[in-house]
Amino acid sequence: MAGDLNEFADSYWGSRAMLSHGPDLPAPYDDLFSLDAVDELLSRRGLRTPFLRIAKNGTVAGDGQFTGPAGVGAEIADQVRDDKVAALFASGHTVVLQALHRTWPALVDFSTQLSTDVGHPVQINAYITPAESQGFSAHYDVHDVFVLQVAGEKHWTVHEPVHVDPLRNQPWTDHARAVEAAARDTAPVIDDVLRPGDALYVPRGFLHSAKALGGVSAHLTVGMHTLTRYLLVQELTALAADQVALRKALPLGFDPGDPDQVAEVLPEVVALLTAELRTASASDLAERLRRRTWSSNRPAPLPPLAHAASIASLAVGTTVRLRAGLRCRLVPGDPLVLQLPDRTITFPLSTRAAVTELVSGTDCKVGNLPGLDDADQLVLVRRLLREAVLVVPSQ
Repeated sequence: MAGDLNEFADSYWGSRAMLSHGPDLPAPYDDLFSLDAVDELLSRRGLRTPFLRIAKNGTVAGDGQFTGPAGVGAEIADQVRDDKVAALFASGHTVVLQALHRTWPALVDFSTQLSTDVGHPVQINAYITPAESQGFSAHYDVHDVFVLQVAGEKHWTVHEPVHVDPLRNQPWTDHARAVEAAARDTAPVIDDVLRPGDALYVPRGFLHSAKALGGVSAHLTVGMHTLTRYLLVQELTALAADQVALRKALPLGFDPGDPDQVAEVLPEVVALLTAELRTASASDLAERLRRRTWSSNRPAPLPPLAHAASIASLAVGTTVRLRAGLRCRLVPGDPLVLQLPDRTITFPLSTRAAVTELVSGTDCKVGNLPGLDDADQLVLVRRLLREAVLVVPSQ
């Protein structure tokens, strides 16, 4: 976005919508996505649902309207049919390409780096709308969105929330009447046209709708699945499962819908839970949060054949680095522990200096690692390559 990053973090993040025009931004988005990329994905990449969604005026088309069998050699019944998509698009439907952070190479790399930088999981969709058409009526998202206008022009209207900072289980349909009324009766905070190179930030909960103008319009939505304080509350509560007294069964015949019966047990439960929360440790909570959040975004793609070849050819002098986007944390001790999204790896304490350097994110050369001879360095690096923690930069 335009302007100072600290100003955005302090004045806009999670609280205010922001529109930035192309001339104020470093570059357009041609290197990330284009209309040609849309055609390639729809016609040559073998997409399946749910990687595609199609809608018109707020109504989502059934998958059967644009999918079909894949033909000989692939027993797949839900592959995208380019001819059916073309017909729907020509009739005014919006095409939504979902999870482009998994299917389009430039956006795979972009989302990997962005998620690493911001600390929140990232997803990327694209919305391609015919001229003078609207795919979705006013609504809000349960994640923050950065809109990057790729092609054409689209008129955006953004309103203040009717439900501030919604959680993932609080969709706009829960407040559909309030959303409709606010979009109709209140003044927008943004009412403007996005052109190629423009960017719009819409915090979660803010109402928004968009309509294509005189030609085909395409924009990317970079969604950030914001980690919230409520996430910590959820995991703190889950820690209480270790409290035996809280796992005790309620009385026989207990009616959970009767306030009087609930009142009989509530003080005891509150006291037990409060005691558990007061003794919760940051390390125990961080362990739960690590398991829950670190796998939300995949690290950089790993080419299996090239990676296997790099393991086989590893030698003194080979340069390696931490796999981009891989979340990890080194815990000192004996043994040394490397925490990863889905597992932990242990090492002898004698490798601490070398492992610390290897997971620092900088390029490291086998033979130059501290504290180990060449043979031990090869053993250590080969293990981290096999665990897909390290990669050879040329991959």
